[in-house]
Amino acid sequence: MFRIFIFTFFFFVQGLAFAQYHMPEENALHEGTWLQWPHNVLYGPWYQDDVEPTFIGMVRALEANEKVHIIALNATEQARISTVLTNAGVSLTNIDFQIYTTDDVWVRDNGPIFVYDSLDNLVILDWGFNGWGNDTPFSNCDVIPQSVSNAIGIPRIDLSAMVLEGGAIEHDGNGTMMATRTSVTHSSRNPGLTEAQIEDYMADYLGFTKFIWLDGVYGQEITDMHIDGVMKFANDSTIITMNNADLLYWGLTQPDIDTLFAATNTLGDSYNFITIPLTQNDVSTTIGTNLGYKGSYANYYIANGTVLVPTYNDPNDAVAISIIQSLYPNRTVAGIDVRNIYEYGGMIHCITQQQPSSTETSIEEFHDTRLDSKHYPSPYIDQMTVTYHLKKTATLTFSIHGANGDLIVEQIFDSVKEGEHNIEINRKLAPGMYTYTLKCSTGHFNSEKFIVVRS
Repeated sequence: MFRIFIFTFFFFVQGLAFAQYHMPEENALHEGTWLQWPHNVLYGPWYQDDVEPTFIGMVRALEANEKVHIIALNATEQARISTVLTNAGVSLTNIDFQIYTTDDVWVRDNGPIFVYDSLDNLVILDWGFNGWGNDTPFSNCDVIPQSVSNAIGIPRIDLSAMVLEGGAIEHDGNGTMMATRTSVTHSSRNPGLTEAQIEDYMADYLGFTKFIWLDGVYGQEITDMHIDGVMKFANDSTIITMNNADLLYWGLTQPDIDTLFAATNTLGDSYNFITIPLTQNDVSTTIGTNLGYKGSYANYYIANGTVLVPTYNDPNDAVAISIIQSLYPNRTVAGIDVRNIYEYGGMIHCITQQQPSSTETSIEEFHDTRLDSKHYPSPYIDQMTVTYHLKKTATLTFSIHGANGDLIVEQIFDSVKEGEHNIEINRKLAPGMYTYTLKCSTGHFNSEKFIVVRS
C-alpha cells in the first residue's frame, strides 16, 4: 500500500508542477455563466420567439447562485432582453450584459475558455473558430473571446493557430480528455497540424496528459460528432453516457463504443459508467414539427447549486433527471425545455460557457455570502483545518465525499456568525483523493479537493 501511495502522490504533484495551465472541471466553483442571446439575423424573424424560452429558463435557474453574463446583439436588444426577463419574473440582480455582434448562440464552441495559470490566475484561451469547418458564418463569433477579454480584464492567449470548439472536448479534471477525431483533428478544423501537435497544444494550455480518441463520423451533423452529445465526465471517476444500442442509434461505430467503455484515467483505473436513455420518442418542437430523431440528455451543464438538464416533453425526461440528480446530491437539477433549439443542432451544454471563480475576484463581490476557503496541511494526514469566511450569518453544511462520490462526513453548523471560522477534521481516511464541500443556507457553496497520505 505504501508503494502504491507514493506513486499516486508523485503523479499528483508532478501534474501540478509541470502543467503551465490547467482547465478546471465544470463542477468547480463558478464566478458565472456566459450566454450569447439569440437574435433573428441568421435564421429569420421566427427564430428568437422559438428559442428564447430556453434561454429564459436557463437564466432563471442560474442567477440565484452565480452571475449570468449575457452577450446581446446591440443596446436595443439589451433593453428588450431585460424587459423579457423582468416580465418572466427573473431577477436582474446577478445579470450583466456585454454588447457584441454575434453570428449565432453556440458560446460553448466559439466563446472564451477559461483556465488557470501556474499561479492560479484566470486566463482566457482564444482558440480558432471556423464555423465547424466553414459550415456556417463565423467571423463575428470568432472574435468573442478577444472582446470578452478586453471587457473583463482577464488576459487572453491567442491560439488561433489551432481550431478547437469547447463542445468537442470532455475532461475529468485530472488530466484525461476524450474527443472525436472528426471534430478536432480532421482537416476541416486543423489541416496543418498532426494529432501529436494538437495533443501538445492541449497538454500545454489545458493541462491534459491522457488523450482518449474516438474516430467519430464526419458529416453526420454539423459538429461532426461533438463528444458532449455522447458522454460526460460526471466526476473524476464516473462517466455518464448511453447504452450500446443508443450509442449505435446516435451514430457511433462499435469500435468507438468499445473505446469509450474501455476508458481509463491517468493512473490506468477504469471509470464507473452510468447510462441514461435517449428520449423514448422522436423529438417534436413546441409547434408540432417532428424532427425525426431522438434527443440526448448527456448534454447537460453543471453550475453552482444547480444542474441544467435538456428536456423534450418526453416520458424519459423524468428518468434522466432522476439519474442525473443522484450524481449531484448537493445541487438541484432543473429541466430546461430544448425542443426548439434542438432543431438547430444543440442543447444546454452547447449554449453555455462557465467562467470559473477567480483568485483575484472574491466571490463576495457577487453574493451575500463568501465561501472561498483554504485548508492545511496539504496533503492531509489524519488532521486538517479548513478555514472559511462568512460575510453574514448563515447555516453551513460541511461534507466530505470520496472519489466515488460516497458521503464520508457531514456536519451542520447552525447560525454561524459573520467572520472567519475554522473546521477541524480529525479522522483517519484511507489514502486517496477526496472532496470537501461547504454549503450555505443561501445556496452558495465551495468545493475543494484534497489528498490523503500515509507515511
